[in-house]
Amino acid sequence: MIHPPAEEVLERLWYLKEQKRGASNESDLGLAADVSQSDLETALAELRHDGSIDPVRIELLPRGETRARGIVRRHRLGEILFTQIFEASETQAEASACEFEHMLSEEVVDRICTFLGHPPKCPHGRPVPEGSCCRKYERKLEPLIRRLSDLPIGSSGVIAYIVPRIADRLNRLASLGILPGTTVRLVQRRPAFVISSGETTIALEEEIALEIYVRSQS
Repeated sequence: MIHPPAEEVLERLWYLKEQKRGASNESDLGLAADVSQSDLETALAELRHDGSIDPVRIELLPRGETRARGIVRRHRLGEILFTQIFEASETQAEASACEFEHMLSEEVVDRICTFLGHPPKCPHGRPVPEGSCCRKYERKLEPLIRRLSDLPIGSSGVIAYIVPRIADRLNRLASLGILPGTTVRLVQRRPAFVISSGETTIALEEEIALEIYVRSQS
């Protein structure tokens, strides 16, 4: 198992590769302040021992490149998840993505990638390395789950979750039958969002429509 300091080194080497640069010495790694010199030296020794970086130069070998690719992919997908789905601030998203990159299996990461619609770039415009899910399936233009407000007129979706800014709003929506698992159809956007569920038609403010996430059906 590769430990976090070693993963930080791999991540930094990937970034340098993207910039078409290399690390001529340890100072070029520019690691975060919480990685001590002793941790850095241990990480480099660990990566050299398992064949992830060159025994002499600080340079990714194929094994290390594969691992670095996965770390960067998890980080950038994490940034997208926290900013676009959970609407975290840039600072919060970055901190959470830094934790995100050190956990989760590839299978779970592929599910998150598919959930997000196989995004090509992170919020900063940097490429998200493709995973097996991106290569196996035809790229989708729309994510599997999106805001109710983004549904095409006439399309239906099953409510996946609701993220209200006002706590009481959940109770109000529940009283109208707007709950996770409910199938709704978007009827119109203006002058208000109108949805139908069964025989019931409901008008929603735009702010509320932005808080309801659905899994598209048609």
